[in-house]
Amino acid sequence: MYQNELNALKKRNRFRERFIYDDHLIDFASNDYLGLAHNKEQFQKAIKLIEKYDYFAPKSSMLVGGYHKIHQLFENEISNLNDFEDAIVVGSGFLANFALIESLVRKGDFLFIDEEYHASGMAALANINDRFVKFTHNSPEDLRSKLSKIKAKRIIIAIEGVYSMSGDICKKEFFDIADEFNAILIVDEAHSSGVIGEKLLGVFDYYDITPKPNYIKMGTLGKAYGSYGAYILASKEIVSFLENRAKPIIYSTAPSIFDIALALVNIRYVQENINYFLDEIRQRKELLHKFGYNINSLIVPVLQKSNSQSIKNRDLLQKEGFLVGAIRQPTVKEPILRVIPRLGIGLEDLKLLFDKLAKLL
Repeated sequence: MYQNELNALKKRNRFRERFIYDDHLIDFASNDYLGLAHNKEQFQKAIKLIEKYDYFAPKSSMLVGGYHKIHQLFENEISNLNDFEDAIVVGSGFLANFALIESLVRKGDFLFIDEEYHASGMAALANINDRFVKFTHNSPEDLRSKLSKIKAKRIIIAIEGVYSMSGDICKKEFFDIADEFNAILIVDEAHSSGVIGEKLLGVFDYYDITPKPNYIKMGTLGKAYGSYGAYILASKEIVSFLENRAKPIIYSTAPSIFDIALALVNIRYVQENINYFLDEIRQRKELLHKFGYNINSLIVPVLQKSNSQSIKNRDLLQKEGFLVGAIRQPTVKEPILRVIPRLGIGLEDLKLLFDKLAKLL
């Protein structure tokens, strides 16, 4: 039924499939930035936290009865930690982005979205008709130019803190532009929370920006925080609006209680051991600098000449014991090997990987 289309993908080296990889591979592909997905002590802490309560599954949507005390505890702690007025947990980063864009962009409003924003945000565009425009990646100048040409009841701007494929950090000027145009600013911090800033809280922390009523931060729990799920930080007004209008929040079963508990104990653990994590991240950046990669986050895109080369080099590295991501269109414009110098893997292994990469390239 769909075989011709699958064959076309294979011909262009864009075919994808799932694999259960050998546990002995050294994982430089996953978004487990801080290495918490392997920490069994933290896993046991989450179990003990869950055992204090009478039930451990969400059972229904949050508005019907699935809102658990652990959900509320997490929301209180994450909002206080990031200096936001309120928070709401969401089932995944995809659902969170979809919820924000689909619900906040109302009739008479206009959305300005970075052209390299995550696919979850792009997927929501179909639900807001033609009330959006894409601006050049990480370009405050292009955004300002486009803002000056459009009048709207409300303006919403969507950017990422750290872009998932390039590792670029958003420019600080976006915050100034949002204030100047009285715009709501959505910042997707999926790949920046837990990775950048003096407290590893993301781009607000990195730029020392105090949250304002027009700022929204979305973060995920399945990356640096070693769990699954997401959260949205905003003013009480916006959180209340999402409770009433965001379909992925209203009509989805509440997030997994265990996953929220695991994220909570992991976030506490990171803050309690902040100097250790900062030092480990610094060492990795210094090592990569010696190979010519000047990174600000923990994402290293290694440009490939073609889709076939990216697959070939990924497979060659896998035979050498290393797992890296071969990222192709449409996820990126040009194919890359995406390397994550994640914590929990020694510097010697990281050096060995980039020695091999240098020979391949």
